Amino acid sequence: MAKIAFIGLGNMGGPMAANLCKSQHHVSAFDLSEAAVAQAVDKGAHKAKSAAEAVKDAEIVVTMLPAGKHVREVYEKDVLPNLAKGALLIDCSTIDVESARHVAELASKKGFEMIDAPVSGGVGGATAGTLTFMVGGPEASFGKARPILEKMGKNIVHAGGSGAGQAAKICNNMILGISMIAVSEGFMLGKKLGLDAQKLFNVVSTASGSCWSLVNYCPVPGPVPASPANRDYQAGFTAAMMLKDLLLAQQAASAAGASTPLGAEAAQLFSLFANSGNAGKDFSGIVKMIEGK
Repeated sequence: MAKIAFIGLGNMGGPMAANLCKSQHHVSAFDLSEAAVAQAVDKGAHKAKSAAEAVKDAEIVVTMLPAGKHVREVYEKDVLPNLAKGALLIDCSTIDVESARHVAELASKKGFEMIDAPVSGGVGGATAGTLTFMVGGPEASFGKARPILEKMGKNIVHAGGSGAGQAAKICNNMILGISMIAVSEGFMLGKKLGLDAQKLFNVVSTASGSCWSLVNYCPVPGPVPASPANRDYQAGFTAAMMLKDLLLAQQAASAAGASTPLGAEAAQLFSLFANSGNAGKDFSGIVKMIEGK
C-alpha cells in the first residue's frame, strides 16, 4: 500500500482518486472545493487541509488540475518544497507541453522523478478505471508509475520523454474534435436528404467513414444508446474542455511550425458553440449548432 497525495478532485480526479482508494492505497486528498474533498473522503480518502499538507510524507503525488498555470503554481509553491525525498510525481492534467517540461525540469533539479500522464476516456472511463494514459518522461520513471496508473486505467502508453504525453493527448483530441464535426455534418446532410439516422449509422459504422466519434459517441439520438445525444447532451466531456484542448493544439502547432487547418477551423467552431451558452454541454452537442438550432 502506497501513500499517495491526490490534488485536484474534479469530474475526472474524483473518480480516479476513488479507484486508488479501492485498491487499498492510503490517499491524502485535497481540492479547493470542500464538497469535492467530502466526496473523496466518502470513497475512502483522507482529508488534507492544503496541497502542502497532502504531499507531506507522500511516496507518490498525483495531480489533476485545470491548466498549465495551476500545475506550475501548485508544484512550485506547494508540492516541491514539501515533498519527502524519493517521491514520484505524476501529473495527469491536460496542459501545454511547455509547462509540462518546465515543471519536470524543476522536479529533476530537486532530485524528484516526474511523468506527465494526461488521460482519455472521460468521466465514464475515470469511474470504471478504464482510462487511457499517454505518458511522457524517463523510461525508469514510467516503470515506477505504471502500477499506480494501472489502478486507474486500462491502456497505458509511454509516448516518449517529458512532455510527450501532453503532445500525444492534444494530437488525439484535435483528431477527436475534427471527427465529431465531420460526423455531425454527415448526419445533418443525411437528414436534409431524407435519410433515417439509424440506417445511415448502420451503413457508415461498417464502412470507410467509421470512426470513434460515430461508433461510440454518435451525436444524434438513437443509434448509440449510451451517447450523450440520448440525454440532452449531458456532458461526459464538455465543449469547454474540447475547446481548451483544441486551443492547446493550435498553440503547439504554432510553436512547432505545423500546418493544422482543420484543427484551426475546429477550434473556431467549438469556440462559437461553447461561447453561445453551451460550454457545459457535451462536445457532441455541436451537432445542434451545425443543424442550425
